[in-house]
Amino acid sequence: MFNIMIVEDNNQLQNEIANILVHNGYSVIKSNKFNEIPKVVKDKNPDLILLDINLPEVDGFSICTEIRSFSKVPIIFVTSRSTNIDELMSITLGGDDFITKPYNTQILLARINSLLKRAYPNVTSMDVIEHNGISLNMLTSKIKYENNEIELTKNEAKILRYLLINKGKIVSRVDIMEYLWDSSLFVNDNTLTVNMTRVKNKCEEIGVKDFIKTKRGQGYIV
Repeated sequence: MFNIMIVEDNNQLQNEIANILVHNGYSVIKSNKFNEIPKVVKDKNPDLILLDINLPEVDGFSICTEIRSFSKVPIIFVTSRSTNIDELMSITLGGDDFITKPYNTQILLARINSLLKRAYPNVTSMDVIEHNGISLNMLTSKIKYENNEIELTKNEAKILRYLLINKGKIVSRVDIMEYLWDSSLFVNDNTLTVNMTRVKNKCEEIGVKDFIKTKRGQGYIV
């Protein structure tokens, strides 16, 4: 799973971007200690950085310059500053891309995905996720274990994908429903129960028992 660092002083926007990224299969690093961003980059080693220019204490250009003194991590400037000079400065100082606010979410995700593919060409795509011998292919909606394979419905595949990208963590029912349908307020809780039962049964059909564990009152974990 790619790890993306968000450097943004607007907490609401930072959280919105983080939620979008998590729901699309990325893990997230957030930090509001802007003078310490280069140190955090060294400690956390993110795969990509979303960097605002207008920050308190220090601007994004200075942060980018310092990061470039020790790292080639991909950096996308995401900023409300949209002049040609700002874009030129971003590229000159080592930025890899430049997106102005407000931005289209799908365009942001496409830019991130494109840059990650260029920066890490040998890393397995998020279209195929593996864990403990099970392989989920989102392009075919099939799971495979050893020589056995079975097809999932769209929702079943999305449920398993969300559990896999959060492997080792307990995922609540509400989180899964929000991931599937954007808002749990519009979902019948029984629908999730039915889909989860089907996913578990299909895992057992290909020879994997207790792959998805239920944590009573908390959620699920793989």
